[in-house]
Amino acid sequence: MRWQSGELSPGRIRFSPFQDYGYRRITMKTLLIVGFGDVVDGVLHLAPPPAMGETDPRTRHLLQALLRHGKPGSLVYISTSGVYGDCGGNWVAETRPVAPVNGRAVRRVDAERQLRRWGENFGVQVSILRAPGIYAADRLPLDRIKRGTPALVAADDSYTNHIHADDLARLTWAALFRGRSQRVYHAVDAHPLKMGDWFDSCADAFNLPRPPRVKRAEAENVLSEALLSFLRESRQLSNTRTMRELRLKYRYPTSDDLLKEISRVQTETPQPGQIALF
Repeated sequence: MRWQSGELSPGRIRFSPFQDYGYRRITMKTLLIVGFGDVVDGVLHLAPPPAMGETDPRTRHLLQALLRHGKPGSLVYISTSGVYGDCGGNWVAETRPVAPVNGRAVRRVDAERQLRRWGENFGVQVSILRAPGIYAADRLPLDRIKRGTPALVAADDSYTNHIHADDLARLTWAALFRGRSQRVYHAVDAHPLKMGDWFDSCADAFNLPRPPRVKRAEAENVLSEALLSFLRESRQLSNTRTMRELRLKYRYPTSDDLLKEISRVQTETPQPGQIALF
């Protein structure tokens, strides 16, 4: 099987599992200069839009290049759950209309619409994976916790959604071969958490002090605008369609599964001055 991954820049998805099966990654630079050279079976589009503007010219350039050098059978795009804006903490299905409230999400919506329209016009199976906060053993908010950055009190806190990096990579793979045409999927686990509860769980797993809690009005004065932009949006994403159609069993069904694994390893690892018996 020939399968190549065309991407604009190094993405968050780990490519090594694909290489194990003999697949080859090419960059957007290679595509624009020399083309694919043979038939393309699938494309993973992982690049974010530019930091400014309301459109995504990177996606537009990619789609133009694909038409010139080899139309794929399927394309998977990693988008963001931020396209929904604030949902008041309610459960959200993929059929909910998008309502982006910041520039990042507006540009993602533009990319999604370009891709779905292109897929319809040229007969390419396009799957959109809307991903939330991505975590892994090396992608936890430990620095934030160590700095003592406050979280919101429970009554004011926002719901957040999560996906382990390895499970996102596996979902991407599943969408290439099992995704339905022009379909949106939530790349999330089934257990949304209040943001403060997520920080508390991480702190507990590493024996760190839990972050202090403040009311939302106080947070507006002490937290960065970047962090506040996330706190102003609250939603709980359903993954029912994802589980039913992509048929994937998560390695980490909840973020707590990783934290328990880390705690177990820490308990089993001898500390300085201890003797390990084997």
